[in-house]
Amino acid sequence: MSERIVVDPITRIEGHLRIEAQMDGNKIAQAYSSGTMIRGIELILKGRDPRDAWAFTQRICGVCTLVHGIASVRSVENALGYQIPPNAQLIRNLMIGAQYIHDHVMHFYHLHALDWVDVVSALSADPKATSGLAQSISSYPKSSPGYFSDMQKKLKKFVEAGQLGIFAKAYWGHPAYKLPPEANLMAVSHYLEALSWQRDAAKLHTIFGGKNPHPNFLVGGVPCPIDLESDSAINAKKLAQVQELINHMKVFVEQVYIPDTLAIAGFYKDWGSRGEGLGNFLTVGDFPEKGMDDPSSYLIPPGVILKRDLDTIHEVDLHAPDQVQEFVSHSYYDYSTGKEAGLHPYAGETNLNYTGPQPPYEQLDVDQSYSWLKAPRWKGHAVEVGPLARVLMLYASGHEQTKELVGMTLKTLDVPVEALFSTLGRTAARTLETKIVADNMQTWYDNLVANIRAGDSKTFNENLWEPSSWPSSAKGVGYMEAPRGGLAHYIVIKDKKIDNYQAVVPSTWNAGPRDPAGQPGAYEAALEDNHEMYDPEQPIEILRTIHSFDPCIACAVHVTDPEGEEMVRVKIK
Repeated sequence: MSERIVVDPITRIEGHLRIEAQMDGNKIAQAYSSGTMIRGIELILKGRDPRDAWAFTQRICGVCTLVHGIASVRSVENALGYQIPPNAQLIRNLMIGAQYIHDHVMHFYHLHALDWVDVVSALSADPKATSGLAQSISSYPKSSPGYFSDMQKKLKKFVEAGQLGIFAKAYWGHPAYKLPPEANLMAVSHYLEALSWQRDAAKLHTIFGGKNPHPNFLVGGVPCPIDLESDSAINAKKLAQVQELINHMKVFVEQVYIPDTLAIAGFYKDWGSRGEGLGNFLTVGDFPEKGMDDPSSYLIPPGVILKRDLDTIHEVDLHAPDQVQEFVSHSYYDYSTGKEAGLHPYAGETNLNYTGPQPPYEQLDVDQSYSWLKAPRWKGHAVEVGPLARVLMLYASGHEQTKELVGMTLKTLDVPVEALFSTLGRTAARTLETKIVADNMQTWYDNLVANIRAGDSKTFNENLWEPSSWPSSAKGVGYMEAPRGGLAHYIVIKDKKIDNYQAVVPSTWNAGPRDPAGQPGAYEAALEDNHEMYDPEQPIEILRTIHSFDPCIACAVHVTDPEGEEMVRVKIK
């Protein structure tokens, strides 16, 4: 048997993910992605009040702190035909937009950049030369030699203390790192800067949602009233704070994040030809201008792109039983219809059946079930979701700003359009869509203020709040473009209670295992696309491509004892 590289867990992600790579010499021949723990929220929700579901589903993850809450309230609203006020829609857009910017910046600097940036190398950088580099690519005011010297001293303290602290557990000195010391120092400095910046970015959620993480939501609107004269409502002072936060976020995105991405990418152009995999991309659509019932008003249009064909966009119907189906042939679940069947989420089942090896173990039996993630498919196709899918969909739809940003990026890096479909392209797409969302946040804010000035302060529709107004049975899907990709919550309501609930999350689309036809998921396919390993003991190549997806497996798995021992038992009545 050829060598198999095992990385478990993949670090610098939320949750637990195991990657096994079957080698052919120094190349990855086949890869296997395994979510190592069960989610189970679907079981907890059965029999509960649909209006409370969002409060449970938000606890699926602590990184995308609000996406499961919004998808959940939208699922109930869709099931009941519940319309929300325009102000509520704008506030939700602003909250989702803030999540995008916060998540993408944090992912780049704190989770992904360290795959490209050698922290230890920054110790040998010349702060004056670093200042010159920073000023040559951006007008960001924090770029003096003194600033970079101070940052270098902070880093030196970590090293002299005998530990790298937040920079530990990495492959510093690996030959795959190509940045000069000055570029490394600039990136590490902005890493530390972003730690402070993100605290302000999160404040928008507290203004509209009362807290962060996991802000409050409400079926039928948002829980924050608008009253310019009240201290306990959204007033003029809080609206001014929102504007300041938008400005603050835009400055960092435009003057730090984008220049850093382009500067770093320029040293890794070879990664523009590896890590694509599937070539199929799906978006569910989001950021409506006129409500969720009008997809034509979405900033992010829904659709599917197959085989890189940007001239053809296939329509997506999340309700259709023959479009989205989840398979469990290689997952630790059973279906009443058999392991080989695919189920639409309305009829989805969460029947746990762990048949894998007992920990600790060396390798998975990939011919059998090997993941707690299901394998979702669109009309039988494995697809990728996330920033790259969204940017490609905007580009294919003729969105002018996207076309300009993509053109600028390709020209700056001097790479062909094919580089979009790669590990590098995926990372660049995340940066570009952050700029797109940040600019649109200003539009949503302006529209909200205009509504308030016109006398519209309504944020909640009470018409269908009482269960007595509901039909005896209903079903609906709440979907959104989470920062990591298309997310859909499916709910079936009977006798005013939740009868079935299924969440099809970005990490299931991307990190899921093979299906009955043997098709790999997006992670698996990407790793099988032109990956040569320099040193199997330091698999930085695997980390680069997996991190380019911004993996957040907490939406798919929970944690247990490493030896497999039960830590807590929850009784569901």
